[in-house]
Amino acid sequence: MSEQRESRKESTANGEGIALWGGRFTSGPSAALAALSKSTQFDWRLADDDIAGSRAHARALGRAGLLTPDELADMEAALDKLQSAVDSGEFAPIEADEDEATALERGLLDIAGDELGGKLRAGRSRNDQIAALIRMWTRRQARVVAGLVLETVNALIGQAEAAGHTVMPGRTHMQHAQPVLLAHQLMAHAWPLLRDVARFVDWDKRADASPYGSGALAGNTLGLDPLAVAKELGFSRTTENSIDGTASRDVVAEFSFICAMLGVDISRLSEEIIIWNTQEFAFVRLDDAYSTGSSIMPQKKNPDIAELARGKSGRLVGDLTGLMTTLKGLPTAYARDLQEDKEAVFDQVDTLTVLLPAFTGMIATMKFDKDRLEQEAPTGFALATDIAEWLVKNGVPFRHAHELSGECVRIAESRGVELWDLTDDDFIAAFADFLPSVLAPKVREVLSAQGSVDSRNGVGGTAFARVSEQIKQAKDRSSQLVQFATSTSDGSAYRPAGSLS
Repeated sequence: MSEQRESRKESTANGEGIALWGGRFTSGPSAALAALSKSTQFDWRLADDDIAGSRAHARALGRAGLLTPDELADMEAALDKLQSAVDSGEFAPIEADEDEATALERGLLDIAGDELGGKLRAGRSRNDQIAALIRMWTRRQARVVAGLVLETVNALIGQAEAAGHTVMPGRTHMQHAQPVLLAHQLMAHAWPLLRDVARFVDWDKRADASPYGSGALAGNTLGLDPLAVAKELGFSRTTENSIDGTASRDVVAEFSFICAMLGVDISRLSEEIIIWNTQEFAFVRLDDAYSTGSSIMPQKKNPDIAELARGKSGRLVGDLTGLMTTLKGLPTAYARDLQEDKEAVFDQVDTLTVLLPAFTGMIATMKFDKDRLEQEAPTGFALATDIAEWLVKNGVPFRHAHELSGECVRIAESRGVELWDLTDDDFIAAFADFLPSVLAPKVREVLSAQGSVDSRNGVGGTAFARVSEQIKQAKDRSSQLVQFATSTSDGSAYRPAGSLS
């Protein structure tokens, strides 16, 4: 045993890798296994969280009498020195390190020595350790992403306010349906994004439970206080079941779903902008700073941000799909497959934190051609529903009103004109079986896009007063949600990640 200890001291001092397991093995892992097991290339970003967890765990060992006051002070000093070395880049993983936990233990042993440094692992396993770290990291990143999403929402709200009374063609099935306010259309994209942020807030309530103290799966026998550790790491409580605490990743999967849903909501808006930006639509012009050109066609001005957002939504969904597929067949308790949970959410956060600022800039700076929007708003027989509803208000059953309005569309379409181009005699003839001839021409009162919009003044409708209400509601909701984005999940022992965030 003493030979093993001396060997370990020597390897640590020489900067070689260490193993957190191996007493019952006659040899180390093969090169192929070591290469497969290595995860520092992606999990090193958890180093700050890991050191914070180690600091809280050391205090728990001290409270349990497993570290003397002097040992605890020396341990905390060693962890502080390790943190400084990590921050400066002086300490980093080496090829032989299996994962970030192994690398950090190597660093701690270098600083604190084998006897003191070797005591830190008592009462915890990499299983509960990594389960806690991924929660710490995702809780922090949820706030970062939420803040970026709210900036996008605020840009949409700004555009909606600037749109004023501008009317545009509303569409279903990509066909002209009914006129709507441009502001109403823009706010239809703001609300899903606000719900995405609200999902992060709700998710955080479930993520706010520390698995520390679960051990490998059955808890610990050393009299440690998991709740004290939890609170130091910014959690309000511990997981209720030690097996569930180490083995479940539904919290990570739910975080991944919110990121994927966010990608989908951004993609839907992107698709709209791409279409609006075409020459055929010409509804919007993108700012030069948020567009790109062609390497061969000098005239091109491409909506690359919107296209990249649309494309990256597939990546975000793919990360979620891969994670869910990994989780679906696992037996209860920890399995090494769970190592795969990290890259999915790491990639999603990396993607969103690069995408959202550019996307927000594009939204904030784009310019709408209000004249063209208003010109197109009533075309394509978009006022047909207004005719039908006018007939209903004048006593015609909707079943017949729908048919009569459709007859007006048929006549106009056959002549290549719009509904307002029909003559009084056309309306008198179309409505003859239901309305007196003197009343029929009054249908023209509803044959304007602005009139159509103004009449839709029910709650949530596209009338200006209703849209103004929802803009105010969205502002209020954004102000509430920003409290989450600017909050912290950090406890007294937790220090926000710097370059590793």
